[in-house]
Amino acid sequence: MIKKSETKKENGERTYISDLKEGKEYFLEGWCHELRDLAKIKFILLRDVSGIVQCIIKNEKLFKKFSELTLESVISLKGLAKKADVKSSEVSLHNIEVEILDLDLINKAERLPIQIVEKGVTTGFDLRLDYRFLDFHKRKIQAIFRIQTEIANAFRKYFYDKGFMEIQAPGIISAASEGGTELFPVQYFEKKAYLAQSPQLYKQMLACSIEKTFTIAPVWRAEKHNTTRHINEIRQMDIEVAFTNQIQIMNELGGCVKFIVKQILENCKQELEILNVKLKIPNAVYLSYEDAIKKVSGKIGEDFTPEQEKKLCDLYPGDIVFTHSWPSELKPFYIMPRGENKDAKVSEGFDALYGGLEISSGGQRVHLPELLVERIKMKGLNPINFKSYIDSFRYGAPPHSGWSIGLERITQIICGLDNVKEATMFPRDRDRLTP
Repeated sequence: MIKKSETKKENGERTYISDLKEGKEYFLEGWCHELRDLAKIKFILLRDVSGIVQCIIKNEKLFKKFSELTLESVISLKGLAKKADVKSSEVSLHNIEVEILDLDLINKAERLPIQIVEKGVTTGFDLRLDYRFLDFHKRKIQAIFRIQTEIANAFRKYFYDKGFMEIQAPGIISAASEGGTELFPVQYFEKKAYLAQSPQLYKQMLACSIEKTFTIAPVWRAEKHNTTRHINEIRQMDIEVAFTNQIQIMNELGGCVKFIVKQILENCKQELEILNVKLKIPNAVYLSYEDAIKKVSGKIGEDFTPEQEKKLCDLYPGDIVFTHSWPSELKPFYIMPRGENKDAKVSEGFDALYGGLEISSGGQRVHLPELLVERIKMKGLNPINFKSYIDSFRYGAPPHSGWSIGLERITQIICGLDNVKEATMFPRDRDRLTP
């Protein structure tokens, strides 16, 4: 029996499978990824967060312990790392296998409700989401979220290194941030409030004081979508910058996405291999809305359909396609109309497409309070509900611009996934609240 205290290195750090070196003895902990029972030899594929290694039992005294194991049981073992007889990336990260000298069952797993090793048999997506905590045992699922971690970290690093301040906007708001989007109501003591659909209004107010801001925050949108591109709770990556226009802020987005992809290529080689994804650092392509809608045979004055977005991206494979100078009627009230004219048909707003999907929407904001009041009215909203927001621009507010990227959606694109829910740890849609 291996004592728990013996499963740690002398300095208190754990030994991971990726640490193994030929010719040394180790104490390891992990999950039984696969079990194979031959007459005079037993095999365990041991998995931890760093990889998988084939472990062999030749000592008959350990056969009874082996017989008690089940798939995904948690075990600890003492073993000698040796050169593997058969080279296989599935078996080992370093062409190493482990001869087990002692073995302990820490926690026996019950019969699995979903497949972890999907060889010829796959589990339906909805059932996988029902057991999402178990779905995370799969290396493919872990690879997706390692890449998502790299995306968030690269986003934060890119703007932190450029002197941006990270902000924290409230998640409970008194009125719609954008208009036109359904809100989730909540009871806030004696008042009615809503879950925030965006940090939009707050990041603008802060940018008018501290100039360069960014945030990663959850937002909620009560739209009754049932598509592969939408969920109702999103992690949103936003920036807002004073003294900028739509061209300058598009350049910030292009530079950020290029940096994110570069970091993934450098730091997630194994994960990209597991997912069989080929990435390239994208170029930025800039098209006016009118030019772009004509290229895909769309109608001026209407939004792009999903099919048109994909068609436009197919014209520039692997690149970020910016469509700028959109019609004012298609953009939110806070997007600046061309020439600061409330009746202007063209706005200072843009969208960005990547991998066949829209990844961002943004532009220059309205920083003039009276113009903002007019724009709010034109969108059928009540300026009274936005009083503190409007008033924040009465005391020396500079021109400013910004955008947001959905963390889950850019993960979906980069990882080549069919459904944004695959890129969401615990997705929330109109039908799912658990687990």
